[in-house]
Amino acid sequence: MKNRLFHFVLCSLIRNFATTFGIMQVLIINTSERIGGAAIAANRLMAALKKNGVKVKMLVRDKQTDHLTVVGIGGNWRKTLRFLWERLCIFIANHFSTQGLFLVDIANAGKDVTRLPVFQKADVIHLHWVNQGFLSLSDIRKILHSGKRVIITMHDQWYFTGICHYSGKCEKYTTLCEKCEQMNGQLLGDLAKQVFLKKEKIYHDAHLTFVGCSQWMADLARKSKLTQGHRVVSIPNAIDTDLFRPQAKEKARESFGLPMGKRLLLFGCQRITDERKGFKHLVEALKLIKQKKNELAQSIELVVVGKEAESVRSQLAFNIIPIQYVSDPQKMVMLYNAVDVYVTPSLQDNLPNTIMESMACGVPCVGFNVGGIPEMIDHQQNGYVAAYQDATDFANGIVWVLSNDYEALSRHARNKVMTTYSENAVAHKYLEVYEN
Repeated sequence: MKNRLFHFVLCSLIRNFATTFGIMQVLIINTSERIGGAAIAANRLMAALKKNGVKVKMLVRDKQTDHLTVVGIGGNWRKTLRFLWERLCIFIANHFSTQGLFLVDIANAGKDVTRLPVFQKADVIHLHWVNQGFLSLSDIRKILHSGKRVIITMHDQWYFTGICHYSGKCEKYTTLCEKCEQMNGQLLGDLAKQVFLKKEKIYHDAHLTFVGCSQWMADLARKSKLTQGHRVVSIPNAIDTDLFRPQAKEKARESFGLPMGKRLLLFGCQRITDERKGFKHLVEALKLIKQKKNELAQSIELVVVGKEAESVRSQLAFNIIPIQYVSDPQKMVMLYNAVDVYVTPSLQDNLPNTIMESMACGVPCVGFNVGGIPEMIDHQQNGYVAAYQDATDFANGIVWVLSNDYEALSRHARNKVMTTYSENAVAHKYLEVYEN
């Protein structure tokens, strides 16, 4: 007990000293600055760390703003060439098929960032999503052996599998990835096995902390042969609860021109046709609601956000309101506040930012019992967790949320985010990891 108390006090003193005098400098590395869930999470972590007095910068391949704390690698034609070379190799190995072309990454091309001043000045290197031609395996090896403290946040499974981002039911990564089921062939040899063995060699002499954004992801990582001997912890993504907060629904609907007297469901993702997002299960669930709860169905409309939103209109018996991808956070806050329920029929997901954002705005969610989703949605307290791939239960969840004490559900959703995903709570968890 005395040792624990001493350790706690010592860590607190170190953290206070480091943040007060600016000793600790953190460099977050991610492929994109703004686009994608990992980019959003990395940005929010950077903001949270800044508010806690940490000097932090972000290094990206694709810089989308003029923020001084975000550094791009430059060389547009070079980074495009690296991206295309990796895709070409996968395309050839895949028997010249585009099927699953972006389900895997082999990290055979990238940029050596260890020579950059922003890297050399940092004390802690925090890797996030670095695929699609940003960092090669060789580049990662140089980072791990640079003498810096290295933290890896896993937004998907790629760091502890051979080449896939989500393994589905496959558990080869627990022993040795080979003959990847997401590839159509092996014209360039067994890429999964080659990359797995390279990762094993790269990680072997490094001292790493792997962070899962959900307990589900951390548990999967602990089973991998690649993480053995390394620390694996779970820390959720952070969210700005001052920005994402409940607002008046009438005003929010008016800003988007949405109908006032309807029960609005919201579904959104970057690519609606991505099978992993499970849109077909939502379609089936809505058909069931119309068959069994026709009176309620008359009041329901579906708001769809993302690319190809218009293309799914013919699949639904319900009225659909398509909205193109929203990049402005303020507008996204208004959109969440305009709807009654956020629906996420995703078949594989880590810790979706969309669920966190919805709940922060007091909007209950319905999702499948998969990945990190049941860690976020407390069943029949702030939403509904449906049986996996069960469209009937998903329909039951939508009906249940719309038929119960909405104010209580909304309040519980907001409270869950405040206690679990607030910037201050998440920043302090990462500070402990950095110091240890």
